[in-house]
Amino acid sequence: MALLASFGKYKNTGLLITRIGLGIMFMMHGYPKLLGGPEQWESIGGAMKNAGIDFIPVIWGLLAAVTETFGGFLILLGLAFRPVCLLLTFTMAIAASVHLNSNEGFMSASHAIEVGVVFFGLAFIGPGTYSVDKK
Repeated sequence: MALLASFGKYKNTGLLITRIGLGIMFMMHGYPKLLGGPEQWESIGGAMKNAGIDFIPVIWGLLAAVTETFGGFLILLGLAFRPVCLLLTFTMAIAASVHLNSNEGFMSASHAIEVGVVFFGLAFIGPGTYSVDKK
């Protein structure tokens, strides 16, 4: 559509908007988990059983909460962008497996799958010009 063709000049603006939106949402999503303490971390970390890892669930849960909270902040800034995108992709894969393995159905796992795909794609694209990591 010719009317929207000029949007192609604003790819970096689109990446900035995406980074800001995802970053804020993941900080808001991860922060309560981070504050939840060892009981909640153990519950979250128990999800690693779906990947065949059943030791130190408290640490895995803390790592997930830290990845979502501070990873969201780093996504927002565009700092350490690609490694953070891959960590968040892994976190979302585990979250999706929890939903799929608990017979909640595909629709309950779809959010984690969708966001995981977005983070995986962003790892290839990079943070764009308007970022701390800009090259």
